[in-house]
Amino acid sequence: MWTSRTEMPPTDISPTARAAILTVSDSVFAGQRIDRSGPAVAEFLRQNGWTTVENRIVADDLAVIAATLRELCSHGVAVVFTVGGTGLSSRDVTPEATRKVITREIPGLTEQMRREGFRSAPTAILSRSVAGLSGSSLIINLPGNPQGAVDSLKAIFPVLPHAVDLVAGKTDHPG
Repeated sequence: MWTSRTEMPPTDISPTARAAILTVSDSVFAGQRIDRSGPAVAEFLRQNGWTTVENRIVADDLAVIAATLRELCSHGVAVVFTVGGTGLSSRDVTPEATRKVITREIPGLTEQMRREGFRSAPTAILSRSVAGLSGSSLIINLPGNPQGAVDSLKAIFPVLPHAVDLVAGKTDHPG
């Protein structure tokens, strides 16, 4: 059991933890820019014992994002991480698409990402990221900046194994 705000639960997770990454970017989809964020998230997951079973890139289109999220969740992944489309521009619609797919929101995850992000980048509080459940999968929106995406993931990673276990029906609480 963790006892302080700075001490976090263990991050051990089964090596079979499977994730999908969905990069949402008009310019990456059009081939005008290289996706650096999706691969950065995939590398962080790999280093921490997760398997990324699918990486996709879509344009900032609400219907396409929502359909792709539904499809990825149907593949039985523990978590779908979206990267990008969480800002304030009119084309940033990842949170809206996510809300169309999830059945229950998990605001504490995104609150923690913004709180930790603010320490190094005050603009992190402008993120409109959403996290929630879709069937037996978590969907978590990460920012489009490679460092911001990894930092956001690091901020919540200590609790993800427990969240994945709970969604899978393993409801024993640590400590």
